[in-house]
Amino acid sequence: MKMFRNVDVGALANFYFEGKVSSRTLTLANGEKKTLGVMLPGEYRFDTAQNELMEIQAGKVHVLLPGQTEWLIVESGGEFEVSAKMAFDIKVLEPTDYCCSYFE
Repeated sequence: MKMFRNVDVGALANFYFEGKVSSRTLTLANGEKKTLGVMLPGEYRFDTAQNELMEIQAGKVHVLLPGQTEWLIVESGGEFEVSAKMAFDIKVLEPTDYCCSYFE
């Protein structure tokens, strides 16, 4: 299990898609931001403001990345990256726990 130490946690949750996706924002001591969240089964489309690394802690999703025609299967322990100002589609097959990191 990944642990984050010496972090600030936003008390207000982020809710998307009628509450089927939720997250909380963490700010690490070095200023880096991450979100930890849960996605319930369903199909969603996300737009990115920054480059993102999505790590699937538990669960299973299919992801259609920008410019791709084949869905990528990502399960517990897997990850994928999406560039800034792009959109990706995700099919959540079972309740999924995720960590999203933002980078330049």
